[in-house]
Amino acid sequence: MFFTSLTEWSPGNVMIRILASLVLGALIGIDRGAKRRGGGARTDAAVCLGATMVMLTAQYMYLMFPEKTNIARMPAQVVSGVGFLGAGSILVSRNQVKGLTSAAGVWLCACVGLAVGIGFVDGAVMITLVLLAGLHILPFFEHRIYQYSRYVTLFVEAEDGRTAAFLIHKLKKDGCTIDMYNVERMGTGGQSFTIWATVCIDKNLKKEEYLESLSHLPGIVSVDEL
Repeated sequence: MFFTSLTEWSPGNVMIRILASLVLGALIGIDRGAKRRGGGARTDAAVCLGATMVMLTAQYMYLMFPEKTNIARMPAQVVSGVGFLGAGSILVSRNQVKGLTSAAGVWLCACVGLAVGIGFVDGAVMITLVLLAGLHILPFFEHRIYQYSRYVTLFVEAEDGRTAAFLIHKLKKDGCTIDMYNVERMGTGGQSFTIWATVCIDKNLKKEEYLESLSHLPGIVSVDEL
């Protein structure tokens, strides 16, 4: 590999590993922070540096006490234990889950740090570059593919509970499959309702025209596709 010599234990190699960990973790964090997502440069850099420190400590202990140390034990605890940071970046709001990509990025930062810590810097660099490329390229393909999907997530404002029930009944009557829905009462008067629904539009219906027709139903204030 490109950086085979970095696996050797020396002050210079240790410093290179630490700096590489800082840079790679910060790159991943900057990408998430630029999109105003969870994590950020400081968080991901700290996670990556911490994982690198654990790996360096494990290698040091193995070199100093070869017969008493299992070099894989400490890294295994990092991979399983970093999940608490990822959980802190996951938000559930109005039946939508956000932050999963940021949580996965934090976990990957820990893995990158472990790789750098043991001297596998070239692998860490390549996985970081692939991750950053994927985070920017995959949304383009997702958008192109999802636009042909029959599934839509609807946010509907209704005047009362009976309108909400009528809407659900109409969707089923028109052959649409309701994968998930939730009805909430809004306002102190209890006269306004919101409906969150994931619906599969029947293939015989034109999605855009059908959604437009739903907004004109009696008692429906607005219909938005999320």
